[in-house]
Amino acid sequence: MFTDMNGFPPPLVRLSHVGKAFSNGTLALRDLNLTVRPGEFVSLLGPSGCGKSTALRLLAGLGAPTTGEIVWHGDPTLSFVFQEPTLMPWRTVFGNAYLPLRLKGMSRAEATPRVMEALAGVGLDKFAAAYPRQLSGGMRMRVSIARALATRPSLLLMDEPFAALDEITRGRLNDDLLKLYQRERLTIVFVTHSVFESVFLSSRIMVMAARPGRIVADIAVDAPYPRDTDYRTGESYNHHCRLASDALRHAMGETVGHVH
Repeated sequence: MFTDMNGFPPPLVRLSHVGKAFSNGTLALRDLNLTVRPGEFVSLLGPSGCGKSTALRLLAGLGAPTTGEIVWHGDPTLSFVFQEPTLMPWRTVFGNAYLPLRLKGMSRAEATPRVMEALAGVGLDKFAAAYPRQLSGGMRMRVSIARALATRPSLLLMDEPFAALDEITRGRLNDDLLKLYQRERLTIVFVTHSVFESVFLSSRIMVMAARPGRIVADIAVDAPYPRDTDYRTGESYNHHCRLASDALRHAMGETVGHVH
């Protein structure tokens, strides 16, 4: 793979001085700079209203920046996992995971091996004939992730996908996501407001401040993968949680004055 003069692979995407203003006058982002390289797990960490989801949607092409530019290297394929599973209740698990391939014109027979591989990757291959109403909240989110993986994306965008789940289910899905990240060699941009989740998952944490949204800290999490329960209780995890918490507290202090 080609590398730059510092030995890094070329960026998959670069946001350069990006700003976003909405028609009601709200300035959601200002001078946001972000580089994502292949194989990175980048978390956007910040309080509600800081523009994390807006930045993710700009990456997904669900809107255009008001200022600045988004530059892609090559011709990437993108998949988006929303905060809610957004499954079609009248379709089976297989049918929901197959949908993006169907929209691309791929026949069911051609798509079946890929869909079943994606369902197996999230532990749902035995539930292919089930309907969303028959699944738990965590299982429905797994279907959403399988649907995204079925397209074999070069960049997976995830907007607080586990925020509505209980802590036990959330922790389990964090574990499963890291296994997928390593096995599939994914590149992920992940939105969260949880310090603990960001430190467990990420290779880099971008801390954002609000009004208007911008990145105020870039924290490298150099702990090796795979990461497990022992990592969650280890010195490296605690150290990076402190770094991220301090950066987040500072970012919020810029906008609200202080944090209790």
